[in-house]
Amino acid sequence: MSNPPGPDDPVNALILGSGGREHALGWKLKQSPRCGELFFAPGNGGTEPLGTNVDLPFEPVNTKNVDAIDYFCRQNGVSLVVIGPEDPLCHGLADRLQAPGRRVFGPTADAAKLEGDKAFSKKLMHAASIPTADAKTFTNPDAARAYAETRELPVVVKAAGLAKGKGVIVTDTAEEAVAAVNEIMGDDTQGGTFGDAGATVVIEERLSGQEVSVLALVDGRNLFVLDPCQDHKQVNEGDTGPNTGGMGAYCPTPLLEEDTLTEIQREALVRTVDALRRDGVEFKGVLYAGLMLTAGGPKVLEFNTRFGDPECQPLMMRLKGDLLEAMIATCDGRLDEVDLSWDPRVCCCVVVCSGGYPGDYRKGLPITGIDEAASDPDVTVFHAGTAMKKGQLVTNGGRVLNVCALGDTLKEAQQKANAAAKKVVFDGAFFRTDIGSRVM
Repeated sequence: MSNPPGPDDPVNALILGSGGREHALGWKLKQSPRCGELFFAPGNGGTEPLGTNVDLPFEPVNTKNVDAIDYFCRQNGVSLVVIGPEDPLCHGLADRLQAPGRRVFGPTADAAKLEGDKAFSKKLMHAASIPTADAKTFTNPDAARAYAETRELPVVVKAAGLAKGKGVIVTDTAEEAVAAVNEIMGDDTQGGTFGDAGATVVIEERLSGQEVSVLALVDGRNLFVLDPCQDHKQVNEGDTGPNTGGMGAYCPTPLLEEDTLTEIQREALVRTVDALRRDGVEFKGVLYAGLMLTAGGPKVLEFNTRFGDPECQPLMMRLKGDLLEAMIATCDGRLDEVDLSWDPRVCCCVVVCSGGYPGDYRKGLPITGIDEAASDPDVTVFHAGTAMKKGQLVTNGGRVLNVCALGDTLKEAQQKANAAAKKVVFDGAFFRTDIGSRVM
């Protein structure tokens, strides 16, 4: 194919990833009148009914994998590639898959450095006067330990590189801060937990307040800000226990009034896109700001450069309009032409996990009850860590299913999601019942 499909032609799409985010994106893309064939690589046990799961490795990003994806796209007329996870974006997969007649939804490696390199991101925020926590960056473990020992106020220690969402350690004391540096960077007895991702650390002041997630589609110049969400990272009820990839989220959050959201768009999102453009970097894709609502106003904790998981799932449940057209417009720099709106109801997403997560857990456990859970028309179950084995749906990850429910109020949405999640059965299954409770 030498040219992209015309404005009325069907679009074959390939979604790279295997989680609940990718299932939700495929579910929404399938609703477009222009959606042709839909492929998932590798997909999961829930994506197969929407399209075709294909064995196309994309990690690591290397010539062999890129060539295989490119060949598959040419053979199957794929004109839109959607890259879900952060690692391949940061390693330049979007750059390498660009081809005549093919759009790639996701930022280039230079733009994805916002997520892949926290030291780079922090430097850009300071230079662009974006509200954020005070911080220092270290490549020398001794210097980092010495700085941590002198801090009187609590700090957060972050691995600068990609660490699967687990490279952030919140500390209360100087001793804990030093221990965090040792864990990330290593000490005299062993190397750091996160390898190369922990070679550089960012030590920043610990902010207090409620955390929110604000995501926007960005086409290089134009932004379309999505409704704000609140994620729940800690594994146990009441926001206790170790951090995870995300135990649930709801959307929209009442924590942000319209004027505050406008402030975040102006002072965080627009300034970031402009700062990148001044450096010759055009951002196209999803820009995700994780923010702390402090007494002094909203401050950016970090940037991600893709849809959050599980924030994506409630966003897709509430999004009204054509996601396929919006992604194409984002790639083409025509986001100002897109017509998107929101279901006025609230969506609560509850993540059903494997016993032991975020530590060790078993795989291959039979799953039942999904059809019963999704019997309510306001409930959709997105698959995350699932697979089909000999005709049986089984667990294949720590975060197994995302149960999403719509309700007129957050309380109603939460109750529906919890009731549906209880109908899902596999050995060791657990979930938090308090997603959204902190604002009720």
